[in-house]
Amino acid sequence: MAGCVHTHTIILLHGRDSQACEFASEFFECEATDATPAGDRTLTALFPTIRWVFPQARTIRSERFDADMPQWFDMWSLEDVQERSELQVPGLRSSVDLIIDIIKDEELLVPRGKIFLGGISQGFATSLAALFADGRGGFAGLCGLCSWLPLANEAASIIHQHSDPVEQFTSIQRLYVDGVKNGKELVVLALVPELRSIPILLEHSRDDSVISVQNSMGIRDTLAGKLSFRSIEWHEYDDGGHWINEPRGVDDFVSFLRRIMSTQKLGEDDRRI
Repeated sequence: MAGCVHTHTIILLHGRDSQACEFASEFFECEATDATPAGDRTLTALFPTIRWVFPQARTIRSERFDADMPQWFDMWSLEDVQERSELQVPGLRSSVDLIIDIIKDEELLVPRGKIFLGGISQGFATSLAALFADGRGGFAGLCGLCSWLPLANEAASIIHQHSDPVEQFTSIQRLYVDGVKNGKELVVLALVPELRSIPILLEHSRDDSVISVQNSMGIRDTLAGKLSFRSIEWHEYDDGGHWINEPRGVDDFVSFLRRIMSTQKLGEDDRRI
């Protein structure tokens, strides 16, 4: 909001075969139970100091549908999001590079600890991959709607093979990052405590006919149970479809942001937006 101090950034990724502007427009129509003194319940009114960033996925070829569509990575099936996972790797790694570059741009405006990363469906799957590929952690939080862990079968195999947490995280990191970029091998570094301490919000409705709620449960169980992430907030709703539940899901999203932001004081690096 013009004239407000910029304290935090939220980077939110849209879903497959969607557009960033469409996602942003529909997301900003969501209303919470709480209202501002003016009676406005929208997210932009409730959080005037947040800078909202909605990246756009590239248009790439869908092998199954033989058509071009905006997607963060190609995939064969929504019923089984792990089917033919080899199709996902090139686009996923390319999109991860894009998101990491956007994160770096936002770090010029606010500290990493005041940046939230999230998205819906394939968008949050890409955000999760970017979290592991980046390897440093330290974000304010992650917000995931109706999503899944990309390359989950490969990640599960790695977890089974390695008992040492550093080996687990660095091996998972290699799933999502290009081994060679600009002709130089990337340095792979996983800061396990910083990753494990990131607050994560997961929301999914049981009546989602696009992505089964079991997929978000898989994220929860892998991160909390197998990788020992310490702060997973899980919300499951009866209805809401392939979207954020209203108003309870919006209220839970608002509460998650408020709780984290309230613990962080206005810093010298905060700027006006």
